[in-house]
Amino acid sequence: MNFIFRPLYLIYRSLSSTRHWVRRRLTKAGLVVLVAWLATGMMGFDTENSVAYQGFTILFALLLMGLVFMPLFRGRFSVSRALPRFGTVGQSFNYLVKVTNLTNRPQAALTLLENLVDTRPRFAEWKALQIDDEKHVRHFRFTNRRRFNPFKFAEVNEAPLPVIPPGQSAVAELELTPLRRGLIQFAGATLARPDPLGVIRSFSRVTAPQSVLVLPKRYPLPPLALPGALKYQQGGVALASNVGQSDEFVSLRDYRRGDPLRHIHWRSWAKTGKPIVREFEDEFFVRHALVLDTFTERPFSAEFEEAVAVAASFACTVLTQESLLDLLFVGPQAYCYTAGRGLAHADHMLEILAAVRPSHEGRFSALEEIVVNHAGAVSGCILVLLHWDAERQRLVEKLHALDLPLTVLVIRKPGDRTEFHPGPMAAAPERFVVLDVGKVEEQLAQLG
Repeated sequence: MNFIFRPLYLIYRSLSSTRHWVRRRLTKAGLVVLVAWLATGMMGFDTENSVAYQGFTILFALLLMGLVFMPLFRGRFSVSRALPRFGTVGQSFNYLVKVTNLTNRPQAALTLLENLVDTRPRFAEWKALQIDDEKHVRHFRFTNRRRFNPFKFAEVNEAPLPVIPPGQSAVAELELTPLRRGLIQFAGATLARPDPLGVIRSFSRVTAPQSVLVLPKRYPLPPLALPGALKYQQGGVALASNVGQSDEFVSLRDYRRGDPLRHIHWRSWAKTGKPIVREFEDEFFVRHALVLDTFTERPFSAEFEEAVAVAASFACTVLTQESLLDLLFVGPQAYCYTAGRGLAHADHMLEILAAVRPSHEGRFSALEEIVVNHAGAVSGCILVLLHWDAERQRLVEKLHALDLPLTVLVIRKPGDRTEFHPGPMAAAPERFVVLDVGKVEEQLAQLG
């Protein structure tokens, strides 16, 4: 099948490169000239009954003149950005870019353009997306077309610059709109100047690598009374402190094999000549597990992105309470991250969710195993699921058998009208919520 997809992939790469070149190189007037040139070219074959060929010649001369002036721009510049630490999907932010003129003459009529690292897919990724579209996207119905480009991370506007004297600097304000979560990487910047006719722009490129992490989208949640009571946590506050000291300090004792190194009391070790550790009082905490289902056959899907956004929304909400939160999911391996009560902050949890990817290999039983094994340490569990099949219902049944309070949220595909029966959640239907892609925010707002 590669002999079919390979030529199509090369066409995709060529067309995307051409479109990118035209959008950056041509001014607005230049785009008008290009379109008019193509139009007159199609109408100018009949030279006896049409004068369109004359316009074709004039427009071609304008474009050719711009191409002649392209290599004559010899500016040298340096660029530095003041980027925020984080961005959020769908929320635009402004940032400042300082441009310094390194030449010995003024530079005028400049426009600043950002150069992002090329995120176009490799052949295998592009092929997987095309096959997935054929399976799941109905091209004959516009409402079901893919509405996003999974490989485009951000949109950045261009900004005009004032005249920059020799050795001086100017500051431009740009607006960036993150389209996808993950790391947006800047390769550098381009200073563009139009030719004397204002048709084609000449470029001076500056290398300036930098990056900004885009966090998942979050939805506002109503005040939540999550189920679950205080639960005994061996180690007490020491479990929830990255320092290891608290008011619940009890005593000093000899080191035992397996004691955390952060509990060592170094002064006592120095005095006695043998390792001494601090002992802490055990306590009862409210501790919740947030389980994210990453198992899907689709390489890029709106339902998976919504599942990550829902998990991020709950992570921010639960961590504002006096409780611990354990994030559990399966990627290349099983992961469990704990935050709350001084152990880590919401930002750290969101950074993890910004990087999570679908798990195409492996089985759901891997997630089931870590959740069931972890159930004894938590007070309640929030499950964010991509399907409501027999495997996921079996996990819910096992957690019910352990008397663990549950909140189950199932992400339903766009356009899917399948009615999901609560099944093992029938005893608590208010804790079983089906979220439709495109309506997640309003449906989450109705949670009690």
